[in-house]
Order: sequence, then structure tokens, then C-alpha cells
Amino acid sequence: MRRRTPSRRLLAATLLVASVLAPVAAAPATAVHAASAPAPGAGLAGGDDCPPDGLGPELTAKLDRTIEKVRVQAGIPGVVVGLWMPGRGSYVRATGVADKATGEPMFANTYVRIGSETKTFTVTALLQLVDEGRVGLDDPIAKYVHGVRNGHRITLRHLAEMRSGLYPYTADKDFVQALLSEPRRQWTPQEVLPYGLKHENTAEPGTTFQYSNTNLVLLGLVVEKVTGRPLAEVLRHRVFRPAHLKDSALPYGAEFPEPHAHGYTNQTLSGAVEDSTDWNPSWAWAAGGMTSNLRDLRHWAEVLATGRLLSPETQAQRLKTLPTGFPGTTYGLGILETNGWIGHNGSLPGYETVTVYLPERKATLVVLINTDSLVGGQEPSTLLARAITEVVTPDHVYAGAIPPR
Repeated sequence: MRRRTPSRRLLAATLLVASVLAPVAAAPATAVHAASAPAPGAGLAGGDDCPPDGLGPELTAKLDRTIEKVRVQAGIPGVVVGLWMPGRGSYVRATGVADKATGEPMFANTYVRIGSETKTFTVTALLQLVDEGRVGLDDPIAKYVHGVRNGHRITLRHLAEMRSGLYPYTADKDFVQALLSEPRRQWTPQEVLPYGLKHENTAEPGTTFQYSNTNLVLLGLVVEKVTGRPLAEVLRHRVFRPAHLKDSALPYGAEFPEPHAHGYTNQTLSGAVEDSTDWNPSWAWAAGGMTSNLRDLRHWAEVLATGRLLSPETQAQRLKTLPTGFPGTTYGLGILETNGWIGHNGSLPGYETVTVYLPERKATLVVLINTDSLVGGQEPSTLLARAITEVVTPDHVYAGAIPPR
């Protein structure tokens, strides 16, 4: 059900920071429809202290128009948006198509590949080990992983806050060529790291923000070494279960839970748009290999931003965000802050997501789309999140992900 013809796999040159791509052609518009899908999507609207009758007809209609306008202009095939604002109401909508070949409408209970949102889970597991005294944020990576250039001075903190100076393996030309030539290939952390570690470091540790997936693969290895368990198992027992996330996973390879929409990308050797639904994200692993859905991401947004799985002291360290060089966006320990919204976004061939929480309003926003093709150098998920927050929280407009380089 809802499973399409397998397509080739591809990987982005970066996860949060996508490669510069040509925008995909606009998909035909479809009617915006309420997300009253069967389980596991049922019951997504309302709940908790959000009135079940939504945000009111005027605001709901404005959001419908805003989302559909961005979707069509940005050429996004399908969109799912969830917005929960305690005291005001909730809004869950799906629009566009889940399958461009058949025209099947997008559906709210789709599973998606969440890309760099995976970082928030990996770093949470690491910070739990900090709380237990099993690792220290200021431990050098050389204590756990050998062969890292300047590893005796690069700390786990530097890695988590993207200030290690380590070159991102996903920006290496040889890696990109290997990945796009064989997008279904199964990768291990030990296979991807050399593509980044062969380069000279780009900066002194702690001095410069540079988004690098190399950092998170190393942290994943630290978690595995300290716990003696595979990262997927650690996340399942330490993060997913305590957070009551029933539909989230770090697959070994290209496994993708049902039901899921098709994903579309132009991150290909030819530049042509391809169906990337079944491409293998193992190359992203601790930096971006997870799958999830709207229900789980809604819950995770609050758990992450409020530090429910961590001690107050460790959560405070996590939220000490530093400048990134991009207006409106700062970065902490595997987490970003953008004009008051706290969380992360993700980009992987065929899929993009945004999951953020606004503590001031106790509001949650989740955006899921089935393309990663850039529009004027911007990620389409950023365009959507920005437009939505301009409507509902004009004093806290989502500034967006770190722009592509």
C-alpha cells in the first residue's frame, strides 16, 4: 500500500546544508484536505490543550492559501504541516501529491526520511551519557576515535556545536561522485569518514562555525564505544522509548516504513529529477539516517526543546547557542535556534523536514515535504516554515536553516 516502483539512491552533498540545485517543476495543485487519515495518522489534529476545532475559519483559510501558494511556486509535490498552539488551537493539513506518477494525494500519516533532524537524537544520547558521567563534553575525540586530525584538541563539545574545523565528508567531490554513481550502496561510518578526514582542517577547534556531518558520525561512534551497543539500539532504548516515540527509527539501510510518500530529488549526476524513495541513506547514519512521522515529530519537538530526557544543567549547556554567521539563526549542541524557535531541520534526497518548538508560546511546528530541490538557493521547507510563521507568529518568524554553500 502506498509503495511505488523502487528508484535509484542518491545522497545530498550535505544534509542540513544542501547542494545548490535547480528547482523541480511545479506539481499540479490539489485540494487542501484535512488530515483525517487512519492510524497511525489518526488523531493528529487537536489533542492535549489545543482545542480540537482548529485555529478558527479565518486563520485556517489564510494558512491554507499561504501553504498552497508556496507549494505551487516552489514546485513541491506534497506537503504536510502540523501546527499546535495551546490556547489557540491546532492545524494539520496535507496538500499536493504523494506520487507524481499516479496523482495520489499527499497524506498526513506519511513516514518520511528526516535527514539532519537525526542529529538531535544522536546528541541527546550523547548528553545522556554526559549526565551519567560516562563521557565529558570537553573530552577530546582522540580518547574515543583514533585517526582524527588534531583529535587531541577537538572535543566532543566542538563536534556537537559544529566548531571542530573538520572537513565535511559530504562536501568531498570523490564522495559525491561515488554516492551519486551508486545511490543504493550500503555505507559504514568507517567508509564515509576518510572522505572528510583526508582534508586539512578548515579552522582551529572552537573558533568557527562550519556545518559538518563528519562531526556527527564521530559522535555516533563515541556513543557506540561507550555503550557497547549499536547506535540504532541505543536510540531505541534511551531516546525513542522514554520519549514515547513509537514510529521513529534509525534503519540499517534503505528500510522505509509504510505508508510513505514518494520522494523526488534533482541531486543526480545528470541534474534530472528522479524518484529517490528507495535510495539508501546509510551514508548519513548518525548525522541524518532516521525515519519518522508527524505524530512522533510533534512530540519530539517539545521533548527536545524542554530537555525532558536530560538534567537541567545539561539542557542549559545544550541551549547555549552561538552565532552561525547567518542572520536569525544560532546553533547549540546539535540544536538550532531561529528567532525563538528551537529544534532542527533535515534534508535528504527526496525529503525535507522542519521540527521546531517556540517556548514562549509552547507552540510546535512540523513541516514534511517530499522533495529537497532548492528554490533560488533556498530549501523549500525553509520557505514553507517562514511563510507559516509570518502568519501565525509574526514576531517570531522562522529564519531558516543554514543556507547552502
